[in-house]
Amino acid sequence: MTGGMTPESPRDLASAKLRLDALVDWERRARSGMRPQLEPVRDLCQRLGDPHTRWRCVHVTGTKGKGSTAHLIATALQKAGWRTGLYTSPHVERVQERIRIHGAEVSDEFMASALHRALDAREDAVRAQTPADDATWFDVLTAAAFLIFAEESCAWVVLEVGLGGRLDSTNIATGEVCVVTNVELEHCDVLGPTRAAIAREKVGIVKPSSSLVTSLPAEDEAGAVLAQVCAELGVPRIVVPMPAGWRQRNAALARAALAELVRRDPALGAHLVPVDAAEVAPLPGRGEWRQVGRTRVYLDGVHVAPALRLVLEEVTQAHGRPAAIVLALGKDKDAPAVLKAAGASADVLLCTTASSGPLRSADDLQAAARAAGYAAHAVQDPLEALQQALALAGASGWVCVVGSFHLVGIVRRATAAIDPKDQSCSPSSRTCS
Repeated sequence: MTGGMTPESPRDLASAKLRLDALVDWERRARSGMRPQLEPVRDLCQRLGDPHTRWRCVHVTGTKGKGSTAHLIATALQKAGWRTGLYTSPHVERVQERIRIHGAEVSDEFMASALHRALDAREDAVRAQTPADDATWFDVLTAAAFLIFAEESCAWVVLEVGLGGRLDSTNIATGEVCVVTNVELEHCDVLGPTRAAIAREKVGIVKPSSSLVTSLPAEDEAGAVLAQVCAELGVPRIVVPMPAGWRQRNAALARAALAELVRRDPALGAHLVPVDAAEVAPLPGRGEWRQVGRTRVYLDGVHVAPALRLVLEEVTQAHGRPAAIVLALGKDKDAPAVLKAAGASADVLLCTTASSGPLRSADDLQAAARAAGYAAHAVQDPLEALQQALALAGASGWVCVVGSFHLVGIVRRATAAIDPKDQSCSPSSRTCS
């Protein structure tokens, strides 16, 4: 066998991760050389028995809110009694976070088994010189997730796109209802230089048998592309008016997607009750409250300026200004725009970085912030940046950590969980311990 495996090699999760991490992982490197394609993951899944044909699917993409919207849809299907899988990305601490069965992370044992089988299929492809010999880290993980959902007898699976849509690994599945939450400039070196170009990539998840739910009207630059593609395919397009607040927007999109599922299949409506965003604990690192001692820490991996601005407006309206914002940012992100959004919401920016991803250095981020006129300090160690922010906040204030899921994962491991029912309460409330 290739890849250093022998019949006697261990088949536990640790060995599976070692094999997986030997592959190209575009989440941990600059994406400028990325050339996405579907043939490798399609070949992998054919070798695994096409598991993605054994469950029904809702497919979700967008610039911001796609993971949380997918989570809300999956929760509603689950509460209606359907065995439901959820696939999201990225993870912030454990790779198992990405794959949930009926609300719970997949077990280590099942994860290990599925990963090893997907990796074995890739090694078979290497020997046979078929397309899966080019399978990446995300291709293999996606194939393993699809296998898990099939073997766990999921009736429904809700998939969050990893990047874009048209050529994303998840797009070998067919979503009966597809959601495009919104479109902003992101990953322009891969997806295109305009919102219209990016919209064309994202709407690529829509198939002739799908319906589309979106926040974008036809008058919008990106919305016009969505409308055109839906007209060409002859598929329904549902445009959802957007309320204020990101959690409310995610909930509105989730409710519209669920309503469209019921319209397409009335039998689904017997027990389907849309779930309110306030009733569902957020996914790790997506609008999540944590704490250190009595000081609360708000975590969100949001890294696109328009989305960051709205997130910070919402949270500061509810809780006041944070004592400081701890910020890290990818090299491919629009630093001036992100810094403008962050700098308007806090008196101090603590600029940091993380070795686990393709991030700007703390010094570069600080220089850009100061050039824009914001008070900023470079702190190389993200946990030291957190400690400085906590010192500024004291017991009665709170701090904000944004800009990178790599940063959020580091900080999340150093903070304590807060009961989900207290996730949205005021930092000064007596009910918040």
